[in-house]
Amino acid sequence: MSSTLVELEHISKSYGSKLIIDDLSLTIHENEFVTLLGPSGCGKTTTLRIIGGFEMPDSGRVLFEGRDITNTPPNHRNLNTVFQKYALFPNMTIAENIAFGLRISKKSKQYIDDKIKYALKLVNMEDFADRSVDSISGGQQQRVAIARAIVNEPKLLLLDEPLGALDLKLRQEMQYELIRLKNELGITFIYVTHDQEEALTMSDTVVVMNQGYIQQMGTPESIYNEPENAFVAAFIGDSNIIPGFMVQDKLVDILGVRFDCVDSGFGTNTPVDVVIRPEDVILGKPGEGRMDGRVTHIIFKGVHYEMEVMAGGFEWLVQSTVGHPVGEEVSISVDPFNIQIMNKPASEDEEAIKLDE
Repeated sequence: MSSTLVELEHISKSYGSKLIIDDLSLTIHENEFVTLLGPSGCGKTTTLRIIGGFEMPDSGRVLFEGRDITNTPPNHRNLNTVFQKYALFPNMTIAENIAFGLRISKKSKQYIDDKIKYALKLVNMEDFADRSVDSISGGQQQRVAIARAIVNEPKLLLLDEPLGALDLKLRQEMQYELIRLKNELGITFIYVTHDQEEALTMSDTVVVMNQGYIQQMGTPESIYNEPENAFVAAFIGDSNIIPGFMVQDKLVDILGVRFDCVDSGFGTNTPVDVVIRPEDVILGKPGEGRMDGRVTHIIFKGVHYEMEVMAGGFEWLVQSTVGHPVGEEVSISVDPFNIQIMNKPASEDEEAIKLDE
């Protein structure tokens, strides 16, 4: 594991009577792409602004390479920020925009010229140095904003929903560009988004937040395949979240039918929540699976069909490359490895924290 770059220790932040972040602790390592993911109001942007020095926490510390920078102003931190609104200067050329921070730092003309060429090459805009900001597209403006940030050679780049204003195709292209830049530059990225696809596509580590708490932290694969609670399961992709009973280790009752699973340690006859991803539901002929049902809805999504199947009194969401027409009788099976068991919330308050978006 690479060395620690940023540590947040017991950070709390309120605006008036509204608590935004509650006792949050987080460690980020060098050359890591970390995404803070969650719905609006979950505290992710406030967390980013505290790391950047644009907000002061009410309590807790921000450490950078082991040094306390909680009270250090943004311009004295070895980091740069790219916002959703790129804040480029319309009266300057692209080269002048990129050089702005370097000129303030009173670097030599040769140094600045070399850095401009280097940054423009990195973002594939070598021929745009003398163009005006208004003459280029939104995606190109975003590249200029990134170039302006990286010429200062920060150890850390903060990105606050920088792709939010772009159309879908351009957003997907820029996702790959950001991964390439991160790998080429060796800079640590902390990225804020509410878009699950962005988080899963680009990140080494995803931090899922809700109501000022970290709900789960891990690789995109672990977050998607092994959600720790119903909020994470519902927020990351589509899920069937079904109430069940853990009969015993590796055996769960779902809607009155017993399914083999691989989870253990939940006790016997214990109420649990069961998560089954729609792509993991296997449809067959009636009588072939664990329970029978009927297709009630179907949509063709291009790569797969999305169907709803009423079985056991529950409307199952199913994704499959094979479509079944509405009204067809089918059976449902699930591989034991694709059944995820979660503890039920201990109280209504806990459930509100985890489920309220």
